[in-house]
Amino acid sequence: MVWSLIRRRTASGLPRPGRCGPGQHVLATERLLLFTPRTRLDVAAGLAASADTEAQRWLGTQADEVLPDPDTRRALLAWRPAGDDGRRIPRVLAEPYTPGPDDPLFLVCVRRSDLSYAGGLELHHVTGEMGGWLAPDCRGRGLGAELFRAGVELAHTHAGLVTVRAGAEPGNTASRRALARAGFAPDRGPARHTLPDGRVVDAVWHRHDSTAARRCH
Repeated sequence: MVWSLIRRRTASGLPRPGRCGPGQHVLATERLLLFTPRTRLDVAAGLAASADTEAQRWLGTQADEVLPDPDTRRALLAWRPAGDDGRRIPRVLAEPYTPGPDDPLFLVCVRRSDLSYAGGLELHHVTGEMGGWLAPDCRGRGLGAELFRAGVELAHTHAGLVTVRAGAEPGNTASRRALARAGFAPDRGPARHTLPDGRVVDAVWHRHDSTAARRCH
């Protein structure tokens, strides 16, 4: 039944799992659909999912990428990708988005049950480091493990990486538990890590390896 929902929504422009192209990736887990942003709305909603105080405690995003107003964040997360809820997207948000060739791979994710924006996944394909986050309403539901399993798939079967690594603060038990459930193993790494906003935090590292890494196109 879930796949029939995906097929129905694809007719109105939702990306279909398994149909990747140059610089464009689409993945699906049991409850999440992840895809390269197609519009500025996709990007803004993905960032809105990580801009609250709880998430920023761990992520430390650069100030110019954080949406500080909670009402703006809630409004962005209330949209559906490509206006699939029938509302007309403001022109500035409907503009196409094209990632730069040197940008990290960024996938926005939505819940397959209702196509609401659920978070984001970022993979630095040069360093092999991955990070991810969920919107406030999606936390505490076991979706973190699905998100990181999608990151494993993105790294090994889309980006061709043999090893993907993820760091977390020792006290971030939710992320560390989700990484373990996604198949990550403890790894060595720097004991201190500098976040994008300049904060230096304690860090523990995890890794996932594959013997059959490949690219999707």
